[in-house]
Amino acid sequence: MTDDRLDWESTYAIALALKRAYPQANLKEVSLGQIYAWTLELSEFQDDPLLANDDILSAIYQDWLEEILHEQ
Repeated sequence: MTDDRLDWESTYAIALALKRAYPQANLKEVSLGQIYAWTLELSEFQDDPLLANDDILSAIYQDWLEEILHEQ
């Protein structure tokens, strides 16, 4: 296990990784299903896909949104 490993508890780190991977994403059009799929595609993500739930995915979405809002 390395320090850059992501799991479902790393919602903020996942949000930052998704923000880097998908800089042009319009969060108004991104679904929780899309966040789930994109998270699984992250090379540093290493957790059981079955552990995801709407609360976790919503937290990732919220963290990502807050990062964008703080840039403005």
